[in-house]
Amino acid sequence: MGTFFSTPRLSLGRKMLQINWGLILIVTATAAIGLAMLYSAANGSWNPWAGRQLIRFGVGLAVLIVIALVDIRFWWRYAFLIYGALLCLLVAVEVFGSVGMGAQRWINLGVIRLQPSELMKVGLVLALARYFHGLSTEDVGRIPYLIVPLILVVLPTALVLKQPDLGTALFLIMIAGAIFFVAGVKLWKFVVVLGAGGAAVPIVWSTLRSYQQKRILTFLDPESDPLGAGYHILQSKIALGSGGMFGKGFMQGSQSHLNFLPEKQTDFIFTVLAEELGMAGGLALLGLYVLMMIYGFAIGLRARTHFGRLVALGITSMVFFYVFINIAMVMGLIPVVGVPLPLISYGGTAMLTLMIGIGFLINVYVHRDVTISRTGGGA
Repeated sequence: MGTFFSTPRLSLGRKMLQINWGLILIVTATAAIGLAMLYSAANGSWNPWAGRQLIRFGVGLAVLIVIALVDIRFWWRYAFLIYGALLCLLVAVEVFGSVGMGAQRWINLGVIRLQPSELMKVGLVLALARYFHGLSTEDVGRIPYLIVPLILVVLPTALVLKQPDLGTALFLIMIAGAIFFVAGVKLWKFVVVLGAGGAAVPIVWSTLRSYQQKRILTFLDPESDPLGAGYHILQSKIALGSGGMFGKGFMQGSQSHLNFLPEKQTDFIFTVLAEELGMAGGLALLGLYVLMMIYGFAIGLRARTHFGRLVALGITSMVFFYVFINIAMVMGLIPVVGVPLPLISYGGTAMLTLMIGIGFLINVYVHRDVTISRTGGGA
């Protein structure tokens, strides 16, 4: 088996003891808030959302534990294979994917409609971490060595844009940017890319679908179409403002319970929470997310392997972007892009993606003292 397993393996019992149960407790508390909000959104019923979400969380928790216990060198070895499999699933969506809300983003597996673009967020983190792990600091500073990781980003992004899903495509680019930065890519290269992106805005605008253009125009002036494209964000702002400091009370939100608030169980679930529990409830939820991210950064900085460090910080960045984009969206600070609030919004693949990501985060913590050479062997 060569030098791949030259570092002694941890026993299963020891791994179980080293699992970061504090982080799991934070994740569980956050999911519990999500279940309560879905229960309220359904007017005090476990159907159709809260009951299913509870089952999904249970399955996700089991997947999280399994991922956390597998040797980190296994994930290093098969990172590109996982990425490739997810890329094939994105291609499969183009061939026989199911259509919903005007977009072709899902593969119907019967018990669940799988959205590969969500899972690709984790797959991209693994692939980029695997690639940059094998580079020296000098190599990262050389442009030719950045061609491969750029291709790793462009391929799934192009497939996701074709679905079309502009929000997820931008999400993939932001996650990749975070990993490039942590890997040591110089800031001037980001400035060049951003400048090129700014110059390409007119071209990009002409390629957007009409509804995507309308979302951006509505973001700039939601009052221009209050009963049409601007309806979502205007109702969201009303719900946020009406909650005040301590909210109207659990299950007492008028905007959601009188069905003024569209997509209340998914993209706009935070407005349900803010209306019923007020600013205090919103800040409490944000506090849980901040703790989650603090754990993530601490785990990343503690890891001895560059692969583990990049995975941990990549997953932490993913959580941050989920939270920032969703809350900024419902507050009207950015256009509506359809990004779920982690562990709160209803959705099978979104829940699975987040639990898988946390599983890899805890995996890095469990194997924090395991080392991997640039060629993959234990040191």
